[in-house]
Amino acid sequence: MGPGAGPGPALAGVLADLVLAVHAAFVAFVVLGLVAILAGGVRGWPWVRSLRLRVLHLAAIAGVTLEAWTGIECPLTTWENALRLRAGQGPYGTGFIADWLSRLIYYQAPAWVFTTGYTAFAVLVVIAWWWVPPRRRGTDARSR
Repeated sequence: MGPGAGPGPALAGVLADLVLAVHAAFVAFVVLGLVAILAGGVRGWPWVRSLRLRVLHLAAIAGVTLEAWTGIECPLTTWENALRLRAGQGPYGTGFIADWLSRLIYYQAPAWVFTTGYTAFAVLVVIAWWWVPPRRRGTDARSR
């Protein structure tokens, strides 16, 4: 791709905000997903035992933890930063919504803090898998 290829600055800024929103939704899925699984286990919500949901949830936190342990930057972060630079912005959000989403998911700390936090969270997800075990469709009387 040549220097003129890719979106123009205005579109790149919009796309960067869109990538940021997707990133925030991913973080919400991982964090709020565990909250929902634990609450659903206590309250008897059958949907939190969906094998598909639980595999996606476990894979999401496993991917984040693997990135942290190997030192790989999240592809969404890389993509957003490239778009922001293309738009003539500094890395991370501009505008009200983008700024607040950035504050929620990007913060400064040594790498080991993130690796430890992601690993601890992954352990909690595995414990939740045991405490609120997923079920295949048809293996629970409530799902029939």
